[in-house]
Amino acid sequence: MKDKLDIAALESRVDELIRTIGSLQHENEALRNQQTMLAAERATLIEKTEQARSRVEAMIARLKAMETR
Repeated sequence: MKDKLDIAALESRVDELIRTIGSLQHENEALRNQQTMLAAERATLIEKTEQARSRVEAMIARLKAMETR
């Protein structure tokens, strides 16, 4: 009888672990997708920042050129 209870408890624990693994795999996939999206967003923001910096530097250069006239 004890063996049957031990086996039932072990089966229950294995089932719980299988559910936990499935849940963790799903969460891991979601986090990887989020990481990919955030990396792409970061790259876009870096590019926009560089473009803005270039425009500001060009404006400063034009203003300095106007001052020397």
